[in-house]
Amino acid sequence: MSMQDTASSGVALWRLVADGIERGIADGRFAAGDKLPGEVEIAETYRVNRHTVRRALAALAERGLVRAERGSGTYVEAQKLAYPLRSRTRFSEIVGADGREPQGRLIEASDDVATRELARELGLRTGAPLVRIEAIRLADRTPICVSTTWLSAELFPGAGEVFAATRSMTKMLEHYGVRDYRRGATRITAGIVDATDAARLDLPLGRPILVVDATDHGLDGKPLVTKHSRFAAERVEFLVEP
Repeated sequence: MSMQDTASSGVALWRLVADGIERGIADGRFAAGDKLPGEVEIAETYRVNRHTVRRALAALAERGLVRAERGSGTYVEAQKLAYPLRSRTRFSEIVGADGREPQGRLIEASDDVATRELARELGLRTGAPLVRIEAIRLADRTPICVSTTWLSAELFPGAGEVFAATRSMTKMLEHYGVRDYRRGATRITAGIVDATDAARLDLPLGRPILVVDATDHGLDGKPLVTKHSRFAAERVEFLVEP
């Protein structure tokens, strides 16, 4: 039965297209990470116009089932990433354990100075020189979080360049002789994505995010880095572990 045959039922055509694609995701015809057919092909399959297809895809994106990548196409979203929050939290290990490929990408590295709050977290004096690293973390090309990390410029000179080369916070710290570290207290709050992070996370403006503030310490208990991370809420579920 074509979409034109069912239009008289009172169900909007875009909803019928969206339901058809959702069934394809549910029955495995479109697996997580798969690229959906193009708008023209979908329009021909369902005998509708491209405007109807765009509205159907937008509805599926609002529900977190698909994600449009600019200039590339529309992809099926993976299931939420189970993200344990524990004393030893490593993004690459968590993503790898889920069977996905972890990636890190430097957005920007810059000089900064310690505010009173940052100085307290890092055990430094107010005004101490810092390195600020803005980075994005991905799992199988899907943006998971954007993080802002601060660390002492005196203890970790050139940290931005090292992170750009290693694309890993763990490997960056290893470069400076830090072989292991532990997570201190973690604070989680809810928020709404702003325009800058919406573009970075490939999210519609106004979507929910989970904000994680945490400081990592060396095995001697001294603070190493403090982070302010913004996670796409529809792509992760936090598991709080001891």
